Order: sequence, then structure tokens, then C-alpha cells
Amino acid sequence: MSEIPKASIYTKTGDLGWTRLVDNQSVPKFNPRVEAYGDVDELNSVIGIWKQVLSNQPDLQPLIPLLFKIQNHLFNIGSLLACEKAEVLSQLPPLKPDHIEWLEKQIDLYNHPLPSLKEFVLPGGPEAAGWAHMARTVCRRSERKVTRLVHDASDGKTPYTTCLIYLNRLSDFFFIASRWIHLKTHTPEVKWNSQE
Repeated sequence: MSEIPKASIYTKTGDLGWTRLVDNQSVPKFNPRVEAYGDVDELNSVIGIWKQVLSNQPDLQPLIPLLFKIQNHLFNIGSLLACEKAEVLSQLPPLKPDHIEWLEKQIDLYNHPLPSLKEFVLPGGPEAAGWAHMARTVCRRSERKVTRLVHDASDGKTPYTTCLIYLNRLSDFFFIASRWIHLKTHTPEVKWNSQE
């Protein structure tokens, strides 16, 4: 019985710095759209590492199913950002206002037990909190890249506005998650000392 040949992982189509979007447009790899979904992909990878760190700490494991859901939302965002043609966009998995509402509920839930914060805190603390801050900062970069796509829309109308709002809330969630991890691990937060 002969083996079925496996498809090659390398296509060589990107050797000259070009790539294809979901709608089959060919664009340079420095295209703002490619930059945007590339940062979202990086964020998804950071979350993957963060979940592994959380899996070793039972008190922190309630975050894991939330992060799985967020990763799926980020894949939706990535596919939308990798497409410009309206007829193709309409066939892709959407990012809905319901996803933003769900995220806001998680922020409120995890923020509720936290002490009020009147000063800036330094990123760091337990490893799981450090990864939350890493996710937060990559998310902020992703948000900046998507902002460019929204502002570059010639008619002011864009399907990426929902993605932008979601990423804005998501970075807030990551910040609250880092504080919640400090609380659950009984680790004091280190406040910014502007005189240091």
C-alpha cells in the first residue's frame, strides 16, 4: 500500500516577502493588516504559555476556561483582520457584541474582590501575574495596530470596530487578572515609586 504524500509545510510563496489574505489578496508582509493579525497571533501564543503556568496552581485554574474562550475569540479576530472583501468577511466567524459583554462581566466578576487601587503597580509578582502583564502589553500593541485599520477606513465604516473594542476590554481583563492572581497567591502588589 503506497503512502499518501503529506502536503508540504513550506510553500515558498512568501520567500519574496508577500503573503495571501483570507480573501486571496496578495500583500507585502509589512502590510498593516498582516501586522495587526500577526500581533493578535502573538497574543494568542502568550496566552497559551500563561495557561500552562496556571495549570500548575489549583487556586488560579478558574482563569483557564476563560482563556480558552478568549483564544477562540482571538482566532475570530485574526481571520477578520486577514480579510478586506465584504463578501468574504460575511462568511467568516464573527466577533459579536455578546463577546464584549461577556468580557465585561468577567472584568466585573474578577475586579469585585480586589482592593481599590489609587496608584500604579509595577508589572511582575508571581509568574502567572507576569504572564498576565505580558498578555496585557501585547494586547495593547494589537489594539494600536487595529486602531490604524479602523482609522484608515475611507468611509469611516469598518467591521473591525468590534474587534477594536474587544481588544480594549481584553487588556483591562488581563490587568484585573494580574491583580486577582496577586490576591489569590497572597502576594503584595508593588506600587510605582516615582522618586526611586
